[in-house]
Amino acid sequence: MKIRRIDHVGIIVEDLAAAKAFFVELGLKVLGEAEVEGKWVEQIIGLTDVRETVAMLGTPDGEATLELVKFHTPLDEKGIQPSFANTLGIQHIAFAVEDIEAIVAKLKKKGGELFGEIQNYENIYKLCYIRGPEGIIIELAEKIN
Repeated sequence: MKIRRIDHVGIIVEDLAAAKAFFVELGLKVLGEAEVEGKWVEQIIGLTDVRETVAMLGTPDGEATLELVKFHTPLDEKGIQPSFANTLGIQHIAFAVEDIEAIVAKLKKKGGELFGEIQNYENIYKLCYIRGPEGIIIELAEKIN
């Protein structure tokens, strides 16, 4: 028995189109989109009356997959809760990138908000955090040659 890899990371969103556009702008590719409902999914996730739209996105190298899920039913009555870098739980997804400045500029045009500034960490990495649609936090890391 062994773990082979992380298969995907799932993010629940209200505005699937905006979330998809943000990650496509980052450089991910839409692998597919489907409507999901029925007993089988209800038994997996422990909810009833499930109807959702799922979009799968992948990195250009095919090594990582992101699952964006829009629940039509049941709805989360609390809505989006703002979180910060120190909020308990899973808070961000990190992407290794090239040309961090250009990517930040592109994401800002799609509504991305830089937390602070792009920082040089010991001449090893350029790093930054960006908040995307629906409060999604991503970290960008560019290895310095």
